[in-house]
Amino acid sequence: MTTERSWGSGVFTVPGTYLNTPSIGIPPARTVEAVGRALDRWRTGANGAPEFDEFVRRARAGFARLIGVPADTVAIGTSASGLIGMVAAGLPDGARVLTARNDFTSVTFPFAAQQHRGITVTETDLADLPAAAPGYDLVAVSVAQSADGALADLDALRATGVPVLFDATQAAGWLPLRLGWADWVVAAGYKWLLSPRGAAWLAVHPRVIDRTVPVAANWYAGDDPWDTTYGLPLRLAKDARRFDISPVWFAQVGAAASLDYLGGLDLDAVREHCVGLANALRKGLGMAEGDSAIVSFDADVRRLAAAGIRVAARAGKARAGFFLYNTVSDVERILNAME
Repeated sequence: MTTERSWGSGVFTVPGTYLNTPSIGIPPARTVEAVGRALDRWRTGANGAPEFDEFVRRARAGFARLIGVPADTVAIGTSASGLIGMVAAGLPDGARVLTARNDFTSVTFPFAAQQHRGITVTETDLADLPAAAPGYDLVAVSVAQSADGALADLDALRATGVPVLFDATQAAGWLPLRLGWADWVVAAGYKWLLSPRGAAWLAVHPRVIDRTVPVAANWYAGDDPWDTTYGLPLRLAKDARRFDISPVWFAQVGAAASLDYLGGLDLDAVREHCVGLANALRKGLGMAEGDSAIVSFDADVRRLAAAGIRVAARAGKARAGFFLYNTVSDVERILNAME
């Protein structure tokens, strides 16, 4: 059974009790319609490659708005790990990277794969990151942890003065962010940003643009993409577009629609709604309140699925995420299913 729910101008078709946004977000109808129109044009041979540039521009600007950075500092890509790889490639030999224990491997593996250059990656408890950061060349961490939604202390990390890379994949969309001070900020779009898989972004602060390596340099990263399709010399864009990866067209169409929508919301109200529902679940389970829209708890995921409740199994526990299309009825249903 599906239910139609709305938030602002967004209308969502929600199957049962859907609490799996940390895995895959449900797009608003406007996004599905935009992608459908693009697919129909493809089906009839009406698409022209340059027409997708406007969708790329809108999605780039939408991501920049959500994390509080200028649009010309944002590169597009297809996955968080692929974009982080450009940061890892730019670290000097022997660099020391600090990360949170058991962070998502798309954050850590790109750096660990540079071990042949003497780069080391050290894990520590999330709460201990700020105190441990001095002496490291980079802190790479998710703003919100994938397994349980725990939030990094952004202000404390900023105060250390150590360069930082933040993965905002599990935070951007429900958590208001102002990360213009960070060195790098990456996010994949298919979760809380309600975009098709194949759209991701990397914000590169101007002070580290020369410390980021365009290892996937391609025509779309050119100073003028439609004039850099053939021949040498290398002529990349001067700003963060030099790190662009050739776009997945239909993913960018969907991302433009979803990020336009999310950018028009009051994110303080969104956070209050999402965290409020998460805390209602925590209270019902006898847990302490938290500050995240993601809740990790002991439960049989298969039993919940049989009751029409969609959550994920992560790190030995059930993981639920509350977003725009969730209501208190979802909290009540999951608590009733666990009695």
